Amino acid sequence: MATRLETSIGKRRHKRIKMVLPVKVSGRDADNNLISELAHTLDITPDGARLGAVRHPLKAGDKLTLQYHQRKLQFRVVWVKAMQGTREYQVGLEAVANDSWGIDLPETDLIDEYRTPVS
Repeated sequence: MATRLETSIGKRRHKRIKMVLPVKVSGRDADNNLISELAHTLDITPDGARLGAVRHPLKAGDKLTLQYHQRKLQFRVVWVKAMQGTREYQVGLEAVANDSWGIDLPETDLIDEYRTPVS
């Protein structure tokens, strides 16, 4: 049986673009505490991102604001993965609004190449 992460991976509208960008993350964590921390993207798409170095526990559905330079972008947490041996998380995000990163991204309307493993 495929996990939620595996089933959502094959449904991406855009191919991920590896890009490490420093961001300020603000919002509320899984315990409803206000958070404001520095993290970075691992990759981005026009309508999402994968964050690394997140130190607060989050849950799917949490709303976050990322600040990149002077831009503030609104996202919803789609998935969270605890990184083994650290107190950090990777977080998958989906854009809530049609905000732009302010970066010229290559054409990314490609079919996602991920295939769910067959057991």
